[in-house]
Parts: sequence; C-alpha cells; structure tokens
Amino acid sequence: MIDLLIVCAYFIIVFVTAITGRTSKDASVEDYFLSGRNLRWPSIAFSTIATNVQGYQFLGFMGSAYLYGLAQANFEINAIQGLLLAAFIFVPMYFREKIITITQFIKTRLGSTVALIYSASNILLFSTITLGAALFWGAYSVDLVFGDYLAFIHEERLIRIAILIVFLGLFSATYTYFGGLAAVVRTDVIQFAILLSGGIVVLFIAIYHLGGWSQLYEKTGDLMHLHLPADHPTLPWIHIFGAFLLNINYWCANQSVVQRSLAAKSLKDVQIGLMVGGVMKYFMAAIIILPGIALVGILGDSGLTDPDGAFPYLVDTYLPVGLKGLILCALFASLMSTVDSTFNSLATLWSIDIYKVYINKKATDQQVVSSGKKAILLSFISGVVIGIVLLYLKFNNPEAAFTHTLNELRYYINCGIVVLICAAAFLAFPKQKVALLGFISTVPLQFLFIWLFPEMNYLVRAMWVIIVGFMVIWLGSTTGFVKNKLKPEPASPMLAKAGIGMAISLIVLHIVFH
Repeated sequence: MIDLLIVCAYFIIVFVTAITGRTSKDASVEDYFLSGRNLRWPSIAFSTIATNVQGYQFLGFMGSAYLYGLAQANFEINAIQGLLLAAFIFVPMYFREKIITITQFIKTRLGSTVALIYSASNILLFSTITLGAALFWGAYSVDLVFGDYLAFIHEERLIRIAILIVFLGLFSATYTYFGGLAAVVRTDVIQFAILLSGGIVVLFIAIYHLGGWSQLYEKTGDLMHLHLPADHPTLPWIHIFGAFLLNINYWCANQSVVQRSLAAKSLKDVQIGLMVGGVMKYFMAAIIILPGIALVGILGDSGLTDPDGAFPYLVDTYLPVGLKGLILCALFASLMSTVDSTFNSLATLWSIDIYKVYINKKATDQQVVSSGKKAILLSFISGVVIGIVLLYLKFNNPEAAFTHTLNELRYYINCGIVVLICAAAFLAFPKQKVALLGFISTVPLQFLFIWLFPEMNYLVRAMWVIIVGFMVIWLGSTTGFVKNKLKPEPASPMLAKAGIGMAISLIVLHIVFH
C-alpha cells in the first residue's frame, strides 16, 4: 500500500509541475517548441539524459552486464563522444543559424528535397518504432518487475500491459500537449532525479550483498573488462567504432535530444549542460551495469536462467517496502521522459518542416502551434498501436530479441541520417542529387552487407554502411572539406579545457578497464 501511495504521489507531482508551467494560448512558436530559447545548463543536462534513459535499459542492459560484464557499459560511457561532438562542433553551427529543427540546417546545405525526405524519415521513425518501442518496453518492464503490485488493473497480464501502454502514453501526451518543451523539461528534471535515486539504491543494495566494492574484482574480476575479443558474437570490441558514428545521429542530429540545446539561453549553457550530461552518463553506467555484475558474484553457481531477470531479482529479493515504490517510480520516469520528448519532437518536426512549409505557408504562430498539438494526438494513437502490436508479438514469441531487432530497424534510417548530417556539416559543396543518392543507398547497402557478411556484428555493419554512404556523397560531389567546420568552438577557454579533460577521462577508462 505504501509503495502504491508513493507512485500516486509521483504522478500527481509530475502532472502539477507540468500543468503549472504550461504555455499560454497565444504562445509563439519559439515559446512552445523551444521554451523561449531560455533554457539554462542544469535543465539541458538533466532533461537530455532523462530522455536518453529508457526502462528497458534497467532490464536489458543489466541482463547483458550479467552475461558479458563491463563491456555492456560501452553503450553508456561512449555516449560522451557524441556529447562532446554535439557541444563543440554541431550545436555551435546550429546556434549561429537560430534553427528550430535539424531539417532547417539540412535544407540550407542540401536543398529542400533532401530536407523533406530527412524530416519525413524522422517523423515516420519517431511515430512508430521510437514511440511504440518506448511505450512497450516501459510498460512491459514495469509489469515484469511489479506485476503483483499492478494486478488490480487487470488479472490478465497481456491486457494489463496494454492498459499501461495506453495510460502512460495518454498521460505523457496530455502534459506535452498543454505545456510544450517547457513542460517536458520541467518534468524531466523531476524524473531524472527519481531515476538516479532509484538506480543508486539498487546499486548500493547489490554491492552490499556482494560484500563490498573490492568483491567486484575478487568474485567477478573476469567480467570487469570493457573490451571483449574481436570475434565475440555479441559485443566485439570493434563495435565501438560503429557506435561512435551512430552517436553522431543520436546526440548531434536527433531532434528529441538536440532540441534542448537549440532552446538554450547561450552556447555556454549548451556546452556546460552537455558536459554535465556526460558526467551523468558515467553515473548511469555504474547504476545500470554494476548491479548486474554484482549479482553474478552474489548468486555464484546458482545463477539466473534468464539474464533479463537480474533487475527484477534484485528488487524482489533485497528491497524493502517503500524503496520498491521508489524503483517503480523510476521505471515510470524512464518511460515518460523518453515518450514526452518524442511527442514534442514529432510536433516540432511536423509543424515547422511540413505544415509551415508545404501546407500553410502563411500560418500564424498560433496556427503552427495548433498543428503541432494535433500531431501529438495523432502520434499518441500511432505510438499506442505500435506498442500494443509489439506487445502481442512479444507474447506470441517470448524469446524474441526485440531490442536488437528494433535497433537494426532504426539503423536502416539512422545510418542515412549520419551520412546526411556529416555531409551537410563538413563538405564544402555537396551536390543535392548525390546527397540524396548517398542517403537512399544506405538501405540497400545494409542488405548487401548482410548477404556478403552474414556473421558481421550489426554495429560494425552500420559503420561500413555509413562510411560507404558518405564516400558516395564526397566523391560524387567532387568537393573537399570545410576545414573550419572541423574545428571545435568552445564558448570559453575554461570550457575547452573541460572538454579536453572529459575526453581524456574516457580514454583513461578504456585503458584502465581494458
């Protein structure tokens, strides 16, 4: 009962926080979609990382850490590469042009046709796989860990999770609809605080039952390595090169992530916020990965049959009443912080890139905002439908590796996005038709590499697809690089030193935990 009261209080606090900060009916485009370009670095840091963390990371990442150890942490700590690229190279370019969407940046360099396809691809991806998967994994994770607590919703598990998908999607859509980016950021700050608190509780509980920090090396020393052999079937060390390129898409060109940076009060706020976000990624790696490793040492030979049960096992076995309520809130927070950002980004892309440009060129700010709100309602429907479809597929085939399957589906579009954003940012005079060819070519290239090298890791495959796609544009355009675009642009000498320090810290981690 105490746990459920904690959860009810959480939903009330989130909703009241969002609604009290809602925008007025006559809000301008920048007020609604970019919070008046007035975000300071703490909001950028907390909201960006909260958007990044999803419920399934606690299950899937911790389960993978239970099997493969610290190597799974590469997905968390190497995000710092993307955050530094965004802070010092990409966002300064966006900031100079006062853009609202990344599409506008693409349009000035690669033309309206490429920009339209770019925006449409993102809208399709966000409204289906991104939103549907976030709702599915969030509701599924919550029920997997706390099914007994939520039995009052419905006795049949399938129906109960479907109801959770609808409720959580509707709840997030409602406050995003009324409040815009300001409401998303305000709630994300609360949600990240809860996420971090819940994660720290699980981490310290796991370390306590393991017998202390030193036992990570004494009992599970073989799992404390960031790099696995190059021929490892799941996490070969060479996958970090493909992940590096894909980080350009996620941290530098993903509207739902970059939108906070575009809404910043100053470039200094962006760069501080993203670097603080990088420090937070170290914390997230610890609270998501280390408990899974610790559980190996706790259980010994009597291990789990299902590695994805690592997080539920820790919660059910070791957490007392009250703390379980906090962890349940953390799972809800991980879902909603991703979903509300996706709703807001979809609304922004639709209203700015499509409605204002192709449907109603003379639209007032209020009409543009209204079209964005309608996009939130439609994307709520599409997201819920895809979420429930994924739920039925999962129940019909419980062993399905949806995480990797959905990742591969995303990469069919994401690889092309990396190719376009790099061509737009770094090439002097890329030809529009060649750029379009390079973007489209990434899809058949995926199939070609699968056919030629069926055993190749999908992250390594993504690396080669991106390289070939970019080469198509570079060589086909017979142009060179714009050298000053490759030079970092720190807002102050102190921030330049901080960025170098963060890059060095990442290199040191890879050396120490090699």
